[in-house]
Amino acid sequence: MRYCFQLQVRPERMTEYVERHQSVWPEMQDALRATGWRNYSLFLRADGLLIGYVEADDLEASQAAMAALDVNTRWQAEMAGFFAGGGPNDEGFPLLTEVFHLSESSQETP
Repeated sequence: MRYCFQLQVRPERMTEYVERHQSVWPEMQDALRATGWRNYSLFLRADGLLIGYVEADDLEASQAAMAALDVNTRWQAEMAGFFAGGGPNDEGFPLLTEVFHLSESSQETP
């Protein structure tokens, strides 16, 4: 399954947010992989709009598994101040509805 979400990074914290994500803790990256997060990307627009994309078999299960880990608790505590509205951004991000996907294979009929 593919999931896409959006958050709003505070404009005055965008530079630091980008810097933090250039060196995500190795143990945080390992935890994401171990709990089923795949092909995870974040995209940041100049006004602070953050779009996230992740693939997971079951996003809710992956989120719950991450929530139980100390490394995630520490990471989320450090990241909460970057977002408009504050709070743990790994639990409350609004998912976007997929309206189109170009698959890898051709859907041609003979």
